[in-house]
Amino acid sequence: MWYEKLTFGRLLDNAAQRWGTREALCFGGRRWSFEQLREETDRAAKALIAAGVQPGEHVCLWLGNQPEYVFLFFAVAKIGAVLVPINTRFRTKDMSYIVMQSDASTVISAAQSGPIDYLAMIEEMAPEFRRQDARRLSVPNLPALRRVILLSDDAVPGTLHWDSLLRESEENSTDELERRSAAVDPDGTAYIMYTSGTTGFPKGVMQGHNVIRNVIDEGNRFGVTPNDVTLNYLPLYHAFAVYTAVLMSPASGSRQVLMANFDAGEALRLIEAERATLIHGFDTHYKDLLEHPSRPTRDLGSLRVGVLAAGMYSTEPIARRAQSLVRTITGYGMTEIGLGVTGSYLDSDEEVRTTMSGWPLCGYEIKIVDPATGARLPPGETGEICVRSYQVMQGYYRKPEETARTIDADGWLHTGDSGFLRADGCMRFLGRYKDMLKVGGENVDPTEVEAFLLEDLRINHVAVVGLADARLSEVPVAFVIPEPGATLQEHDVIDLCRGRIASFKIPRHVFLVESFPMTGSGKIQKYLLREEAQRRAGTSAGA
Repeated sequence: MWYEKLTFGRLLDNAAQRWGTREALCFGGRRWSFEQLREETDRAAKALIAAGVQPGEHVCLWLGNQPEYVFLFFAVAKIGAVLVPINTRFRTKDMSYIVMQSDASTVISAAQSGPIDYLAMIEEMAPEFRRQDARRLSVPNLPALRRVILLSDDAVPGTLHWDSLLRESEENSTDELERRSAAVDPDGTAYIMYTSGTTGFPKGVMQGHNVIRNVIDEGNRFGVTPNDVTLNYLPLYHAFAVYTAVLMSPASGSRQVLMANFDAGEALRLIEAERATLIHGFDTHYKDLLEHPSRPTRDLGSLRVGVLAAGMYSTEPIARRAQSLVRTITGYGMTEIGLGVTGSYLDSDEEVRTTMSGWPLCGYEIKIVDPATGARLPPGETGEICVRSYQVMQGYYRKPEETARTIDADGWLHTGDSGFLRADGCMRFLGRYKDMLKVGGENVDPTEVEAFLLEDLRINHVAVVGLADARLSEVPVAFVIPEPGATLQEHDVIDLCRGRIASFKIPRHVFLVESFPMTGSGKIQKYLLREEAQRRAGTSAGA
């Protein structure tokens, strides 16, 4: 009970009281102090109340990195609603599933972002909404959906215009907002973040406001203070950005410099211009920063530490090279158990920082078990990583059987990840027992892609595996058995995916085959397909 329970809204209020005029957020040259960040959040919260959003409702947020995302992140929490972030790389099929499965009452989205027409995808998801009352939508395939809020230049029939809601909210009293904020339960659900699993469909991870404790402990482990400046190019819909930037800033008084997206050249420029002290990311980010031609000309002396999760053998070369850019800290985590499960220390040696995953943070227990028997394994032996903590998820939304398979009766969450513990308790994450792919930091469930491709009548069977990639760690590869007599070429399979599923899920190579290697029990031997993918891709590259 030593930890003071806070809600996201109270965390921001406390930061405004404590740090006031200190800068909290910078984006595209615009700046907000902690007081101004709270003011913008309260405006957004009152606008959501004006739109009719009620406590407990689920609000899907489909926005790219921009200040409004940060305002809405805290605003949704302040009024007692539950945030459902949506990956901006998702397309109609992915997004529609999440809106439906999460029972979302509200979708907040930009109408357009660069070449991507989000409004068109919303129309595909909810046809004829333009003819309906914007405050009382009725969509047969989305029974919980009541409103779509658009950030757009002009109002669109059937939607609520964000700028108009903001103007409307200025006339409203703050009493209702204060009442709502005070009523938020710190033990309640704060957000539902979707992550792909073994079933072929995304699962909604329910987490409470207690993630703040993990953020504070992580900040202490990494020595984050009000003097720090975090350059955040990670997507705000991702838990990595939520922990290390969105919540870390008000938890520590540090400043967040937000980028719309990752661009190595612009990131290096901002490190120099804003005197950034902290950067975070995956192998891909560090590789691009290290190899950008402008790097030697930039003054990067302000950097003091960067988070780069090491452990996997494929990560080690980049982790070692990254030390020439910034001293890194390693760690391990996942959406279901928090992002600061383990971590190294500021004075940990290079071997730990580049090959291990660190020691458990306060409140975490880790054991390694034999995945077949569940027996605990001794130090040095590789098995499945299991975690028990206050930060273990509340469950997968509306998936009790999946939850029960993941969290056992003693409260241990079985991660599906492979690793071992040293005798001193330091852990190394080695990869995944499950077939989940990690494409540039994004989880891709191969069975989800397989299920999507099997919708095409020309495809008889499909198996998706991972292929090692120098930049993205791995990429999806599809082995496809066509229907007898069907006319199907490799590019046809890729064309099926474009614009319909997220770009990182699209197979980079397609191989048409007559059969798969199978076990005696009828299971596909995917390890043989991985070897075949490596051989074929290598032959193709050599040709």
